[in-house]
Amino acid sequence: MDTKGRLIAGSHNRNEFVLINADEVARVTSVKELSGQICQICGDEVEVTDDGEPFVACNECAFPVCRPCYEYERREGNQACPQCKTRYKRLKGSPRVEGDEEEDDIDDLENEFDIANKDPNSLSEAMLYPHLAVGRGSHANGYGNTGSDLDSSVPTDIPLLTYGQEDAGISSDKHALIIPPFISRGKKVHPVPFTDSPMSANPRPMDPKKDLAVYGYGTVAWKERMEDWRKKQNERLQVIKHEGGGGKGDDEFDDTDLPMMDEGRQPLSRKLPISSSKINPYRMIIVLRIVILCLFFHYRILHPVYEAYGLWLTSVICEIWFAASWILDQFPKWCPIVRETYLDRLSLRYEKDGKPSELASIDIYVSTVDPLKEPPLITANTVLSILAVDYPVDKVSCYVSDDGAAMLTFEALSETSEFARKWVPFCKKFNIEPRAPEWYFALKVDYLKNKVDPTFVRERRAMKRDYEEFKVRINGLVAMAQKVPEDGWTMQDGTPWPGNNVRDHPGMIQVFLGQNGVRDLEGNELPRLVYVSREKRPGFDHHKKAGAMNALVRVSAIISNAPYILNVDCDHYINNSKALREAMCFMMDPISGKRICYVQFPQRFDGIDRHDRYSNRNVVFFDINMKGLDGIQGPIYVGTGCVFRRQALYGYDAPAKKKAPRRTCNCLPKWCCCCCGTRKKTKPKTSDKKKLKTKDTSKQIHALENIEEGIEGIDNEKSSLMPQVKFEKKFGQSPAFIASTLMEDGGVPGGGTSASLLKEAIHVISCGYEDKSEWGKEVGWIYGSVTEDILTGFKMHCHGWRSVYCIPKRPAFKGSAPINLSDRLHQVLRWALGSVEILLSRHCPIWYGYGCGLKWLERFSYINSVVYPLTSIPLIAYCTLPAVCLLTGQFIVPELSNYASIIFMALFISIAATGILEMQWGGVGIHDWWRNEQFWVIGGASSHLFALFQGLLKVLAGVNTNFTVTSKGGDDGEFSELYLFKWTSLLVPPLTLLIINIIGVVVGISDAINNGYDSWGPLIGKLFFAFWVIVHLYPFLKGLMGKQDKVPTIIIVWSILLSSILSLLWVRINPFLDKGGIVLEVCGLNCDD
Repeated sequence: MDTKGRLIAGSHNRNEFVLINADEVARVTSVKELSGQICQICGDEVEVTDDGEPFVACNECAFPVCRPCYEYERREGNQACPQCKTRYKRLKGSPRVEGDEEEDDIDDLENEFDIANKDPNSLSEAMLYPHLAVGRGSHANGYGNTGSDLDSSVPTDIPLLTYGQEDAGISSDKHALIIPPFISRGKKVHPVPFTDSPMSANPRPMDPKKDLAVYGYGTVAWKERMEDWRKKQNERLQVIKHEGGGGKGDDEFDDTDLPMMDEGRQPLSRKLPISSSKINPYRMIIVLRIVILCLFFHYRILHPVYEAYGLWLTSVICEIWFAASWILDQFPKWCPIVRETYLDRLSLRYEKDGKPSELASIDIYVSTVDPLKEPPLITANTVLSILAVDYPVDKVSCYVSDDGAAMLTFEALSETSEFARKWVPFCKKFNIEPRAPEWYFALKVDYLKNKVDPTFVRERRAMKRDYEEFKVRINGLVAMAQKVPEDGWTMQDGTPWPGNNVRDHPGMIQVFLGQNGVRDLEGNELPRLVYVSREKRPGFDHHKKAGAMNALVRVSAIISNAPYILNVDCDHYINNSKALREAMCFMMDPISGKRICYVQFPQRFDGIDRHDRYSNRNVVFFDINMKGLDGIQGPIYVGTGCVFRRQALYGYDAPAKKKAPRRTCNCLPKWCCCCCGTRKKTKPKTSDKKKLKTKDTSKQIHALENIEEGIEGIDNEKSSLMPQVKFEKKFGQSPAFIASTLMEDGGVPGGGTSASLLKEAIHVISCGYEDKSEWGKEVGWIYGSVTEDILTGFKMHCHGWRSVYCIPKRPAFKGSAPINLSDRLHQVLRWALGSVEILLSRHCPIWYGYGCGLKWLERFSYINSVVYPLTSIPLIAYCTLPAVCLLTGQFIVPELSNYASIIFMALFISIAATGILEMQWGGVGIHDWWRNEQFWVIGGASSHLFALFQGLLKVLAGVNTNFTVTSKGGDDGEFSELYLFKWTSLLVPPLTLLIINIIGVVVGISDAINNGYDSWGPLIGKLFFAFWVIVHLYPFLKGLMGKQDKVPTIIIVWSILLSSILSLLWVRINPFLDKGGIVLEVCGLNCDD
């Protein structure tokens, strides 16, 4: 780039580029180039200034514009250069206009404030105008003159035109002066009186002999310029409204003709509360159900069953626990909301035409451990969907964490980076969805529909062939990795693979894309793709997934340091290419975005059977519970599909809320407001401690300024080294990383070479880096539980942050779920074990985090998320009661009276009504709701029970449990794993409950048949109780039966049940046994003779 002796300087945050003359010779040369040029607006010759040099309107590009056009553009136009769009600055000899920067020069005051044409009384008003205009709204016209003043100042021989209207009385040979509509309706809103004086409108001089088109009037270009001018004015008015407060008592915003605010200045999202017709009945039913529960327990406690006192007492204790669990689960759903985003407004605000994108950068983390359980092809599809996302490529960096140090993952990622050079331009060229090739080509849709472009058909078929070849190469790598050489793997150059020993290997970093000019096949830039495998050594606790995520946080801060972070599992691909933009509508919102710590997306899944036998979709949680939490302080973090604010992960407190100033009575003197005065004196004393805590972030940032000096090598005194020591204890001993934490808006600290940055990157992923620091305690993903997601989100909420739940119309992410019964139970076991670990730790929400920013209903939700494994004990006891009652002939409820019958019926009806109304406002189908209820019993009777005992052993006895990676896919056809039976000890408790309840049903019916009609009455309640257990465990029974060819499982179940009943009846009746009457004696004859 030839700058002709001029220096290019820039500010990325403000999106400004300034062209500065380097020396006097270059400046004169660039100016003399304009001599004799013609104004590009009116066609007149550019005049010469008093200094003998041509007039230069724009100091940035020197676009030829004469002084009259320059002054007119500043006064009536868009105040910007037509070529480079840079705002015009006031030049010497020109009057001041609204928006000009403050000047210290006093040599040009006469021209700056147009003193010669003004009344002395209005001079002070003119000089104060830039400060007084703030908050005026549309009434803040030129210098505070009213519409009548302006009308009187306009020459009578020049007619006025208003926007959107035409004056039939204006002849075609008359010239027109166009006045902005809000000027003619202006008001003066100054608190002190000023004498009105006519203001000269300074009409643009025109030659009547010339055509109006020469001046731009009546042309298409003029109309476009006027539209841009309107937009500029609307933006300005909206800024004034935001800064002025816009309260109900502000008279300056009462004008009904105020122009509508610009679309780009409107909120980027909005809350959509559930309609009152749905939520109000729901709340009424909740209150009614609580009342019925009180009456129910009043009856149950006052009417014990003395014949079966043990059974009665057990049942009452279980029911009280169920009621308490229901309250913890129910009240956080009191005020559910949904949210709506406006992606077009986001683009208008941060992606302006002709300017670089101002969208924030995002670092995306993909975590994987075992390539045999997490197939590389699935990881590759996730990475490809990230690289092809609809977001500026220079703002996206993808980091793949290989915590297993597998060469298979490394080689697969290398192949993926090569295929991305073809796949990414194809996705963006034709705007396809989803952008994971495996799932895109698997769509059962007619891709030729509405696609008549033969180019698309040809390129799609070619791309499908390329992807099939890519799959062959990946599968070939997988097949080769099945047999590990005795000496370990070697790389192409013959060096041993550093990760041959999974438990003892150095840290590894490889940048595949985003450097060395690697571009796609069309020559476009690609997002950065980085492979990371942290160092592992024996004797160190690496903290599993949480430790791997923290290593990514540090290494990404050294390489790219984006202000926002998205983490996804290796099997969760981006299904909606605009998912990142959806999150930025919340994060980059100028009003509420600063207090948002993360945006959580719901989990959606592919490859699940149509009936969702084991409730893998978990729709009730994601579409009901999470919406309820979003109305309080935000949803909990679920481990994947979540966009974080990096500063929140660093353990900083949320920014303090700026409370609006209270309105006081202006009609009374200050000494009359006794209560207000007292309040102002006492309030700071009581809130000093809270202010110290809420402003912790600002204190930390001020203290970190000293660290930069240490990084730059400046000699520090002892006082400046103390903060550095403090933050080394917090973030670890990496000066480059600590410097990156200063940059709230992201960006890599300058001054470092590539070698030094690489050294720091390896340093921050070393296994001993976190020693004597707060990583895992207050910074990053929190350690202490296998479910680090709940704990991490809980800590952020305790710091006063809030989270947001975003549900786009097209699901943002999709993943795979374990559809096999055993794998599903192991997954639930890991979740429940993590909850037990949190329950028994110091971070338990029952006693942790009081006096901070955590709201009470949000605390209820976190308490429920950690205590739910305890429900397994009362659940198993309650599911055992029906069988015991049937086998012993006793029952937990005495003979029901009319009052008791009404209470029981009302309780069942309220339970059903609550579920129905939840399904209505949550948009959940009855099938999904019922599957969730069934698996609550299955998981509670198996995984939750084992998690409770394992958690107690781990915390109390120090017995550790191994983390089981969930399998991510199968190769034997669709839903092949659904029918695969894998024996595990988790199957024992529910199987036992199922068997004893079936036996109880058989015995109970047999007794009723044997004892006659009177015994059927008490039997009905027992059978209902037992069938409730069997029906909830039916999916478990179906999973045990596996796949039955041509014979439905239900037929087999009922066949076994009926055959058992008939067999017991036969034994019970025994037709050969005498029931009385004739006594049979043994025959005395010897028949053998």
